[in-house]
Amino acid sequence: QVQLVESGGGLVQAGGSLRLSCAASGSIFRISLMGWYRQALGKFERELVASITDGGDTNYKDSVKGRFTITRDDAKNTADLQMNGLKPEDTAVYYCKFIIATRPSSNTQYQYWGQGTQVTVSS
Repeated sequence: QVQLVESGGGLVQAGGSLRLSCAASGSIFRISLMGWYRQALGKFERELVASITDGGDTNYKDSVKGRFTITRDDAKNTADLQMNGLKPEDTAVYYCKFIIATRPSSNTQYQYWGQGTQVTVSS
C-alpha cells in the first residue's frame, strides 16, 4: 500500500509564487516517474503540468515552461513543484502522480495519485 500526500496549495495574487510538495509513503522500491497534473473547474481531464524521471529528465507543459520547476528527492520520496509568475489561468486543483515499483523482485509498476490541492490565482 502506497499513499501520496500533497501540500502547499493556496490563494495567491497574479505574479506570485507557490510551492507544492508531494510525499509518498508505504511499500516503495523505486519511483520511476513523478508528475504533477491539474484539473481546472469545468474541465473533464487532468492535464500534465510537469514530470521528472528517476534519471532526472523533465517535461513541462508549454504554458508553464520558464515559470514552473519540478524537483525530486529520492531519499524522501518527494516531488516538489515550484511555481513562479503565477497567472489566473493556472487556477486548478493540482494532483501528483507517481509511477512506483513496490517490489524489487517484480517489474510491475503501479500509478498512485494524491488527493489534490487547490491553487487559486487572483487577478
